Amino acid sequence: MLAGLEELYGRPEWEPCRDATEELVLTILSQHTSDLNAERAFGELRRSLPTWDAVVDAPADAVAEAIRSGGLALQKAPRIRRALRHIRGERGDYSLDFLATMEPGHARDWLTRIDGVGPKTASVVLLFCFGLPLMPVDTHVHRVTRRIGLIPAHATADQAHDLALDVFPLERIYEAHVNLITHGRRVCLARRPACDLCPIAPRCRHVDPKAP
Repeated sequence: MLAGLEELYGRPEWEPCRDATEELVLTILSQHTSDLNAERAFGELRRSLPTWDAVVDAPADAVAEAIRSGGLALQKAPRIRRALRHIRGERGDYSLDFLATMEPGHARDWLTRIDGVGPKTASVVLLFCFGLPLMPVDTHVHRVTRRIGLIPAHATADQAHDLALDVFPLERIYEAHVNLITHGRRVCLARRPACDLCPIAPRCRHVDPKAP
């Protein structure tokens, strides 16, 4: 399966992205909006409140105003402030670098103890910032993995985070995540998927409902 996706999209190689706390805040901002809107809101937040202490100490409405362009600002502002408070309360500062040395499941558990941080958000931070082998399951990953029988057809997205780890070699989790998302966006669409372009269509439940 990975070989088929690699033929279409290549084999992406992991490289560390931004600071993990920045990635956490950006991922919260990306919930229920586009990446473009999230990036815009993140930039405006950093310009308006350039330190994490400033975000925590500012009035809630000031934080909401700074991230308004990202959508759902009244919900996301308190979520961001709670997350930052939690990190500072537990660690004495805002760094999440200590998570890089933890067993991946334990690191994810630590992050999901933060109110408003679910397994997808935690897995995004840990995979993209530290290369820890965790599978963030968004709508695209969830759809594709169910259609091609990698996880049970009725598995929830939360269940899929662990189920996917039993399917892919851990050293190829990053590649699998990136290519599954790309495939879901370009070919395996929610409606009218381009099955004629899909190298893994023969095992797809959408093509053949009797597929395993």
